[in-house]
Amino acid sequence: MKRNIYHILIVFMMVLSTGLIAQAGSFFKVGEAAPDFSLTGLDGQSISLQQFKGKVVVLGLFHICEPCLIQSTNLQRVHEATKGKPVAVIGVNSSGDSRADVMEFIQGFPVKVTYPYLLDLEKKTDKLYGGGKFIPNVYVIDQKGLIRWQRVGNFFTDGTLAGHEAILQEVEKLLQAPQTPSAR
Repeated sequence: MKRNIYHILIVFMMVLSTGLIAQAGSFFKVGEAAPDFSLTGLDGQSISLQQFKGKVVVLGLFHICEPCLIQSTNLQRVHEATKGKPVAVIGVNSSGDSRADVMEFIQGFPVKVTYPYLLDLEKKTDKLYGGGKFIPNVYVIDQKGLIRWQRVGNFFTDGTLAGHEAILQEVEKLLQAPQTPSAR
């Protein structure tokens, strides 16, 4: 009897896991245009994704949580490694947290965040990029504004976060790719 219950639980967990993975997969938009947004940074400056066309963009969507702290730190490493290159690293608190709460959260980071960290009080980016349940999210967007790599929920199959090395590898691929003029 216990063995049957155990098997039923395993099957249930497998079905549930498959459903969650399928749902996360439905958010993937690799090859599609990255949805534009305009938000205000912690410094009060308004920033839109559109203003970075022509650069490779690393976009991180975060809430106030431990995995987001780790991933925000990884993005800082990417930011430092790409200084002087046509790369923009942007972080967004996409959960609608207040400026004061986000500032307090960032002050607890093991490194100082020097890339733009934006506030999304209305949770627009969560809706545009399918976040919410699967946080943190990291997107690498090419010079034409197309999503070329992402980690929704940002975990690899081994349960680890996408480290800065993996993100940098994707950025370097785009920087080295020959650029064709866009038809506008």
